[in-house]
Amino acid sequence: MTFIPLDMYLKIADSVGAFLMMDMAHISGLVAASVVADPFEYCDVVTTTTHKSLRGPRGGMIFFKKDPVLGVDLESAINNAVFPGLQGGPHNHTIGGLAVCLKYAQSSEFGAYQNQVVSNCQALASRLITLGYELVSGGSDNHLVLVDLRPLGIDGARAEKILDMASITLNKNSVPGDKSALVPGGIRIGSPAMTTRGFTEQEFIATADFIHEGVLITLDAKRSVSGSKLQDFMKFVGSPDFPLMDRVADLRRRVEALTTKFPLPGL
Repeated sequence: MTFIPLDMYLKIADSVGAFLMMDMAHISGLVAASVVADPFEYCDVVTTTTHKSLRGPRGGMIFFKKDPVLGVDLESAINNAVFPGLQGGPHNHTIGGLAVCLKYAQSSEFGAYQNQVVSNCQALASRLITLGYELVSGGSDNHLVLVDLRPLGIDGARAEKILDMASITLNKNSVPGDKSALVPGGIRIGSPAMTTRGFTEQEFIATADFIHEGVLITLDAKRSVSGSKLQDFMKFVGSPDFPLMDRVADLRRRVEALTTKFPLPGL
């Protein structure tokens, strides 16, 4: 995915006397490492989770300007809304884990990791484009790739199922123009997790090839199933007599042969 300049949003907000808020949950790690644009220069309020690209424990953070904005004291308004309105007792183990996470985010090692996250994602995106796929926004300058499968005549739900059977984890995802979130037209792929395990550009190019192979199996499975509904497809590929299971199993074997060379940290 690519970014829309934040100064454009600021101009729109200022023109109508509105607050500007950004949820940077997905990119907070990239922001912390100064790999992508800094929203704090433009936004009145910035929110984020702490467990995605930031790689901390599950939780959230809210940042706000200390000085009043549009006559509103954001500090008291937000604090009163959070507690006692929304938040219960503090989880000290989570706070401690977040402190460790934020300290690590200041390190040069973390910065190198986030740069690798973006480089890996761009390698993945470039290979998918070479293979003929259409990417929403035309590419990626962060950690996510959103692939539009509709030109191929399949959807994200079917591709997600076959790829999951081959030990490739991604998620079905809506793309512009979709009318159903249950059977969306795309798949979303992220690079942080496998970058943490040690993948470089070379492995992400191989990952794109694996995904392509899974999509081809999905196409053949869709042609082979008798019914047109998603539930017909799911029943077909989940049956003991699924005729393409040998291809799925071969793909899974090669996927796992690659990934086992990059064990989970700490295991």
